[in-house]
Amino acid sequence: MLAAIEVVKRYAGPAGQVTALAGASLTIEAGELVIVRGPSGSGKTTLLLACGGLLAPDAGRVLVDGQDLYRMTPNERAAFRARTIGVIFQQYHLVPYLTVRENIMAAALAVPDARAGDRARELAARFGLGDREGHVPAALSTGERQRAALARAFLNRPRILLADEPTGNLDAGNAETVLSALGEFARGGGAVLLVTHDPRAAPYGARTVAMEAGSIGTPA
Repeated sequence: MLAAIEVVKRYAGPAGQVTALAGASLTIEAGELVIVRGPSGSGKTTLLLACGGLLAPDAGRVLVDGQDLYRMTPNERAAFRARTIGVIFQQYHLVPYLTVRENIMAAALAVPDARAGDRARELAARFGLGDREGHVPAALSTGERQRAALARAFLNRPRILLADEPTGNLDAGNAETVLSALGEFARGGGAVLLVTHDPRAAPYGARTVAMEAGSIGTPA
């Protein structure tokens, strides 16, 4: 379902060129939750962004159901991503002046759906935000913000979920909510790429891979 093939990404740094991804390859099949671990700066988030169609690699390919994300035009890629891929960012990326419900609904802007409002309400209730729908992010706890971001990622019924340290700042209860939702999504036939240092995620992963210096090595 999702395949990163020999992906290379370089950045210009103060001391010269930095290689964030050095030919990284990873395949995730439908029904799989794959955990990616590695030290800070090993390329985990860069790989996730490349797999999400959000960061074009300098070399290599990213395929979703056999379609190369970076052979699409930017508009084609954005439309494909909105229909197919949900992303849960480490820093939530909630719009500060929108309510919880409006933030969840924002995902529907690229994929109009007459039932998006009903679905947003269902997801808010599912993730314990039914009584917080009218609140802006500043009025939410850390756990509530992460659950709002999770609900937004689910809105368009994606086939792939990419999650970047989604439980890093969460207590046990909120972490369980997030991990259970990701595990259930995979069991239902979705593909999940989970970047995390959290040992609580281990029981949910079909397998774990290690990243080091921009490459994926032997299972962690």
